[in-house]
Amino acid sequence: MAITASGGPQAWKAEDVRKDTTWILRLTPEEVEGFRTAMEHARQANKPLLDMEQADFPLPSASRRALERAVATTQGRWGMCLVKGFPTDEWTEADLRTAYWGMGLYMGVARPQNRASEVINDVRDAGGSYKTPGGRGYNTKAGLDFHQDSCDVVALLCRRTARRGGTSMVVSSVALRDRVRERRPDLLPVLEDGEGWFHSFQGTQEPGSQPPFYRCPIFGGGGDGEEIPFCARTNRKNTVAAQRDFAEVPRLTRPQEEALDLLDEIMPSRGRGDMQLLNSFVTLHSRTEFEDHEEGGPDAKRHLLRLWMSVPSSQALPRPWAEYWGDVRPGAVRGGVRGSGVTEEFKRYERRQAGAMGMPFKPWEPVVTKDDMARILAERAAAGQ
Repeated sequence: MAITASGGPQAWKAEDVRKDTTWILRLTPEEVEGFRTAMEHARQANKPLLDMEQADFPLPSASRRALERAVATTQGRWGMCLVKGFPTDEWTEADLRTAYWGMGLYMGVARPQNRASEVINDVRDAGGSYKTPGGRGYNTKAGLDFHQDSCDVVALLCRRTARRGGTSMVVSSVALRDRVRERRPDLLPVLEDGEGWFHSFQGTQEPGSQPPFYRCPIFGGGGDGEEIPFCARTNRKNTVAAQRDFAEVPRLTRPQEEALDLLDEIMPSRGRGDMQLLNSFVTLHSRTEFEDHEEGGPDAKRHLLRLWMSVPSSQALPRPWAEYWGDVRPGAVRGGVRGSGVTEEFKRYERRQAGAMGMPFKPWEPVVTKDDMARILAERAAAGQ
């Protein structure tokens, strides 16, 4: 039985998280020992990640409850959680990857993250470029724009820190919305427009059936009398990329540009063994540019492992968000980017894991196809939009 957070996400400011640290969970010695013993069992089993089940990473109840509390914290007051104390220095990189995947089997269903459809990513400088066509931030050393990832909860486990920089920064999307309401209430309807915002997939769409861009509002839900909680999704880099790369995408209006500028104006931070979990609907995150260690070889450089998770306690989403997220039902398996490398092994994993977590699941298919998008754009053009 998953732990449920009391109350929903609320707006917060930097001084709030400094005064109240209930968003930080520190593992007890008993909980840490549970992860050690589960890792030893998984090492002996030596199964491929996508074939693993909870029985292959057998967590004692104390350790299991620690992960459940962490996920519940992301759905509550703060929309985030920092879990401290994982014994990462005791494990090889391969062990850590197995242990992290094993933890994910108790948190939800992992989602594919890139055009290769990988389900666990290395966040480290691999020489990539950020603000270029198809560029992603996780394989660069660049500072990143504030954004949300394509999942209910993004989980980052730190293996190595940088020599300098690489500081994580998190802001409350709820507080961001409240600030827009104070400064420019006329821009809220612009940000909530369900059909006027186009964003690039940055090459991570399923190439056979999905268009290379999608529609999704910046803000949604949370209105008076609405049953759908507030949620946000913004990544200006992808919005700009849609404008740059696709001539058929409608041009941004002046109010849309003003809204993006305002968000940029309002939006202004981990160690080894720490795991950061963020609710993608109510927080935005970024990272400062970093400089790696030169001595010690590649293994001494900044390195985090990333999981994108659908979780059973996730909120319902507004109907227009289905185009990107696939399923707007609370607690459903959704999100991720399909990419071109989804295997039969992954399909078996997500169906099996959804059953293990008691989560609604439907096989993936695009909500809007290439032909659908061509028709939508033609209709907009005919209407002079």
